[in-house]
Amino acid sequence: MSSITVRNIPEDVFEKIKTLAKTERRSVNNEMVILIEKGLKEQIIHSRKDDSVLSKETQIILWKELFGKWEDDRSTGEIIADIRDARTVGREVEL
Repeated sequence: MSSITVRNIPEDVFEKIKTLAKTERRSVNNEMVILIEKGLKEQIIHSRKDDSVLSKETQIILWKELFGKWEDDRSTGEIIADIRDARTVGREVEL
């Protein structure tokens, strides 16, 4: 697992974290991990509802700028085979 150091936590915020950790019978470290996970989950949920998603027009422009710039030494058939080999087993479909 990775580690980080968090500096300059306001004292009142840290006290709330310690109180919550004690209430939940967790270490401060474990409480911080849980709070970060919950915060990330909420952020992801809200960002999906947010208007910050690129517009269709912007996405098209970005894809057109990228088009033709991908370089690969494999043939088209090899690339397709690699993609198919990387897929997970799913429901039956006919291509």
